[in-house]
Amino acid sequence: MSHHDETSPSYARHDTLEGLLQRGRGLGAERARHDPAAAAPFVYDGIRRDWKWDGQTDTRYLFQARLIRDLELSPTPLIDQLAGDEEACLRAADVLEPLGLAGSEEAREALRAYIREGEHWVSVLESVADGWPAEWWEDLGDVARARIGAEEDLPWPGEPWSRFGIEVPGRRFPPRPSLGELDDEELLALLAADGTESDRIDALRALAGREPAEALIPLVPSLGTPDGRRPLPLLRRAVDRLGALAVPAARGWAEDGRPWLARLGADVLADHPGPEALPGLVAELAGQWEARAWCGPDTTAGRLARFGPRAAAAAPVLWRFWHSTPHSYERADYLEALAAIDPSGLDDAYTESLWDCEERARLLGIASAPDRPQALRRIRGLRDDPMETPEVRAAAGARLAA
Repeated sequence: MSHHDETSPSYARHDTLEGLLQRGRGLGAERARHDPAAAAPFVYDGIRRDWKWDGQTDTRYLFQARLIRDLELSPTPLIDQLAGDEEACLRAADVLEPLGLAGSEEAREALRAYIREGEHWVSVLESVADGWPAEWWEDLGDVARARIGAEEDLPWPGEPWSRFGIEVPGRRFPPRPSLGELDDEELLALLAADGTESDRIDALRALAGREPAEALIPLVPSLGTPDGRRPLPLLRRAVDRLGALAVPAARGWAEDGRPWLARLGADVLADHPGPEALPGLVAELAGQWEARAWCGPDTTAGRLARFGPRAAAAAPVLWRFWHSTPHSYERADYLEALAAIDPSGLDDAYTESLWDCEERARLLGIASAPDRPQALRRIRGLRDDPMETPEVRAAAGARLAA
């Protein structure tokens, strides 16, 4: 993962074809279609090197697979890359896998051949078993059974190992009962009880996906880890669901002696600022731009969005972040903030987002791009693209049906 700001030679300028493709911008995909020969070296470079700013959230593989397909580029450099180290191999496999779904026999056979002979075959097999129809890989059972004994690190149970009858000793866990069927009152009672940490985390996970449960608020101070140093995982997400309901209690949390609770309270209060906070937030966003701080301005943008048009002074900086950030996951946050603050000029950005590397951006484009021929053609393409995620295909179908 590269960690350089835009002044570094590592990232090309955001308004060049190279820089656009490094960032996964939709405009880069559009320009590449008009000059495939010029784009090809940058497309291959983006697969050979990891240009994602945050490897846990930013995505590029589907964007890159579409470029290979739409520009009619050869998959041979990707196939050759499979022979590299584990990271290089899996970057290539991530792109070859959707190319196989799109009909590339060369990509499909290359991955099957790698599973037979390649070093990192376990990860590749697990990935294709998750993404491809079973009939494309289930005949590799003999290969897997012959090779698995030589592996030092055992895979996790599940597909494809269960289908192949391969036992994974030492990696089996007793099935945990699902808490998803419990109602809010039962989940809150479980949190209030002195139960196991894993049960309480599961209860928070269930609550985090539901409508706000105000009765969670008085329980929050008791939901730290046993060592008292951190909140339980998923507590912040469950508290975020409460929105402004948590603000009165957060004032007390922010003054608590436990650092994790004080930090949680301060974050809740910062997420629901009063009018006096606006100048400071505008200055904070400007400072983040001056520092080229690519991680974190999305939070500032969300806080500014709560002020609506009153935060208009922040709009130019939000646009700069949207155009320039290599942290592609945050682009949708900047557009959402601009929609609340100053939506003028967003039609073109929404249309470009239909080609973006990030699923959230494509979903935002599907929901908000104007009914222009170019956008509608692209939405039809997303609906029918076998490489696309189910969520995007469904959203595109719903938009067209409407």
